[in-house]
Amino acid sequence: MIDWLQQQTPVLQALLAGVFTWALTALGAAVVFGLTNVPRKLFDAMLGFAGGVMLAASYWSLLAPSIEAASEQGWPSWLPAAVGFLVGGAFLYGLDRSLPHLHRGLPTESAEGPKTAWQRSVLLIAAITLHNIPEGLAVGVAFGSAAAEIESATLSGATALAIGIGLQNLPEGIAVAVPLRGEGMTRTKSWLIAQASAIVEPIAAVFGAAIVVYAAPVLPFALSFAAGAMVYVVVEELIPETHQEGNEDLATLCLMIGFTVMMILDVSLG
Repeated sequence: MIDWLQQQTPVLQALLAGVFTWALTALGAAVVFGLTNVPRKLFDAMLGFAGGVMLAASYWSLLAPSIEAASEQGWPSWLPAAVGFLVGGAFLYGLDRSLPHLHRGLPTESAEGPKTAWQRSVLLIAAITLHNIPEGLAVGVAFGSAAAEIESATLSGATALAIGIGLQNLPEGIAVAVPLRGEGMTRTKSWLIAQASAIVEPIAAVFGAAIVVYAAPVLPFALSFAAGAMVYVVVEELIPETHQEGNEDLATLCLMIGFTVMMILDVSLG
């Protein structure tokens, strides 16, 4: 599989990886055809695992290659990583404030962003779509950086990142589809809307790969930008959500397991 991928362009590699992560969201959402509810402990455990995967990927797949690329381009090694990381977080903060959305488990009146008449289901979908953007970007810039022949940025490492993001998309698909079903939508419609929330991932992946391939000087900034955006999502949304129902210890342990799994994937495959 890796040998076949090596023969493709970085943009096509990113597109395929983005489609893979979207497909895992669709697979998770398919749970709605058999269940109308997911135990809260299981749900928080899955979200904790997802957060761990994203945190590990932020360093091994994004920040470490950013630091190496900066040195190769003649920058102070820490500068692009620091700037891009903070700008990535600021970008997500700006989207948070400009797009109406609602985090899972909260009442409709707790919706963030500009006031709107959007239905609760639309607000929930907007929240998921919002944090699928940095995941897609991360996958794209990882494949783009692998083509730049940076020692710590390899095709195997980019593939590991795509696998990790895909794994953490499984609970995300569940997290969208099941609440929609609970609000009265048909199973099919709940699934269709849930999987559509991840369509931005292949789009963002292609965009991220194209930027670093055709504008090489921005590579270290793009890598750290994606890392900052992902860490913002974990700290602002995933971790607080797992603490709403008293499952903090379980979620924390699962976060550590997710971190370890992603670290092993990245280090062993990379």
